[in-house]
Amino acid sequence: MLWRAAHPLVLASHSAIRRKLLESAGIPVEVSVVDLDERAIEARGGPLSPTAVAILLARAKAQAVATALPGQLVLGADQTLAFGARRFTKPPDIAAAREQLRILSGQTHELCSAFAIVRDRQVIFSHCEIARMTMRPLSAAFLDAYLAAAGPGVCASVGAYQLENLGIHLFERIEGDHFTILGLPLMPLFDYLRREGFVAA
Repeated sequence: MLWRAAHPLVLASHSAIRRKLLESAGIPVEVSVVDLDERAIEARGGPLSPTAVAILLARAKAQAVATALPGQLVLGADQTLAFGARRFTKPPDIAAAREQLRILSGQTHELCSAFAIVRDRQVIFSHCEIARMTMRPLSAAFLDAYLAAAGPGVCASVGAYQLENLGIHLFERIEGDHFTILGLPLMPLFDYLRREGFVAA
């Protein structure tokens, strides 16, 4: 087995795609999530860049879970979307999703994907990667068709899309690592885990 730690990696995330990415790479995973008020955590952090916000939230999620799991490795993750000086969060409903897509149509935005590894509430490693995403111009008729086909699932991701599903139809150019776009930069994560002996080198 590639995984060398005594216990499975604890994933502090509801994301099914993050869990699938790890398990597909041979990492045993246990999911444990504590619901946090992310906007309150951001407010306490003060004015931060989208990258810093993603790292802050990834750390907070992992630390909250690690409290009840002494000695275990806990992985937290978060993703933010930056469009110029604006930062988007997950749309609360279909109308908000449509508005996000209308604003991003024909434009380039950045996805900032961060993770943090915590043990005994101490952050032992964190990292953030950025991908640049350029949407093609989206007509009102296309937005109607896309939102009808994708349904409420668009509200599960910032930007109202999931690239691994129907979201691929929104884009004309993508610059960045595929795993970063999906919400978990695996290359730097596994590089750290190998260096520390948690994964076979």
